[in-house]
Formats: sequence, C-alpha cells, structure tokens
Amino acid sequence: MDIEVFHPGKEHQSAFLAAVRRSQPGLKRWVSPPDTPEKYAKHLERYAGDTHRSYLAMASNGTLVGCINLNEIVRGALQSAYLGYYASSPNEGKGLMKNALTVVVSRSFGVHALHRLEANIQPANERSVGLVKSLGFRLEGYSPRYLKIDGEWRDHERYAITSEEWS
Repeated sequence: MDIEVFHPGKEHQSAFLAAVRRSQPGLKRWVSPPDTPEKYAKHLERYAGDTHRSYLAMASNGTLVGCINLNEIVRGALQSAYLGYYASSPNEGKGLMKNALTVVVSRSFGVHALHRLEANIQPANERSVGLVKSLGFRLEGYSPRYLKIDGEWRDHERYAITSEEWS
C-alpha cells in the first residue's frame, strides 16, 4: 500500500482526532497525542515555527497511518532534531510507518539539512525499537525518568543516526 507524507493542516483535524480516538488504548502508554480540537490547534501552531516540523502519513486507502514530528531543531554547529512518531490504528504493524519514517528521515537530511536525528524510546516499546533499528539508528544510551507520559516519568533508550549513516 502506498503512503503520502505531508504537513498537517486544519483540514486534517477530523481525521487526526478520529485516528487518535481509535488508537488511544494502544498509544496511552507510549505517547500523549493531541486529542481535542484545542490541542490539535496548539499542535499546528507549535509545528508552524522553525524549530519544529510535523508530518502526517496517509495510506492510499485514505486512512491515517500516523504522525511523525521533528522536535527542537537546532541549527548552527549541531544541525540536529529529536524524532517522535506514533502509528494510528488499524495501521500499526504493517510496515507503513517504516515507509513514512523513511520519507521523513530522508527529508530531514535533505530538505531540512540536518546532520543528526535522535529518537528516545521506552525500552518496553519493542515495535518502536525494532522500527528505528531497521532504519539504521544505533543505541547510544539510557535516560532514566526522561519524559513524563500519562502522569509518570518514564525511562527511555536513546537511538540516533547521522546523515553519513543514512543510505
């Protein structure tokens, strides 16, 4: 199945929020996506600036595959960003997020001229760990109590890739 990767807009709000509602039971443990019109509007506002980029991935059948974000883009000598992503039900586990991430990582190193991407993943999130490893990300370290998700500080493993490593 083909996918399209694009920047979200107001016109995608209904599809995005419906996908989040469908996916909430599986996502809640890993991430806190925008789940109201107000939070979605804030998401669009945040990702309209120079230091953040957001992409939605849509399957050829019209269903939302997931969301991929480039966070805290730093320019200058670092040229780096944090990569965040989540798949939407019922599209998880089908290889579609790998296709979408391949597009976004390529854009990160090409269009956005970044040198490094970092993905911080909870160790128990085996699918996500497998996904970044399949794209060539390497494990760099462990960050205890790194992010507060669903009211709890959660440990994360730190994976990264540079433009020279991307093929």
